[in-house]
Amino acid sequence: MSEQDRGVDAAGPRGGRATHREPAPGESTRHRLTVVSGPSGVGKSSVVGELRRLCPDIFFSVSVTTRPARAGEVDGEHYHFVDRPTFEDLVRRGELLEHAEFAGNRYGTPRAPVERMLDAGRPAVLEIELNGARQVRAAMPEARLVMLLPPSWEELVGRLTGRGTERDEAVQARLTEAERELAAAGEFDTHVVNADVRAAARELLSLVTGRNTACDETEHSQ
Repeated sequence: MSEQDRGVDAAGPRGGRATHREPAPGESTRHRLTVVSGPSGVGKSSVVGELRRLCPDIFFSVSVTTRPARAGEVDGEHYHFVDRPTFEDLVRRGELLEHAEFAGNRYGTPRAPVERMLDAGRPAVLEIELNGARQVRAAMPEARLVMLLPPSWEELVGRLTGRGTERDEAVQARLTEAERELAAAGEFDTHVVNADVRAAARELLSLVTGRNTACDETEHSQ
């Protein structure tokens, strides 16, 4: 399978990187929700972590989960910890933008805090997997979906197999899942290639805020 077949193409399905302009008088200053997704090993956490450093004012949603809190985790900071009946009630009432089950526990993104921040003119970002991104697109069609891509399929294979801590079956399962996720690249509004974490984070910053410099220009001036 070629790189283009796998969706590894920096051009993006709708002509590449987004363009930005200042709102006209009377136009809403509400930001679009930005959803960042991509295959395992592509570096989502690293890029989003750098984005947080560049612009602490961006709102990053805190997920709700039925998983018990681990040592050192703070309710409302790391997760909102709830029991299963409460989680299921949130799903029934449509209060989650997306939700999924993993390892016997349920996880989801509360809708109200995201809407509140966007209405206040504050940019918001979700870092979620492909199925979650699809759910957000259905729940909030105006959301911007960004897929983070590796520089090449070979680079991604190297990242996924270089750990050396998993059995061959587990590695192959990760590669198969990565192929599936990359094949969905055409569903996304734009792509960002993570050849360099800082460069990818700045490109993402430009998409989210319309600027490519740190939100506090007196900080991070390296």
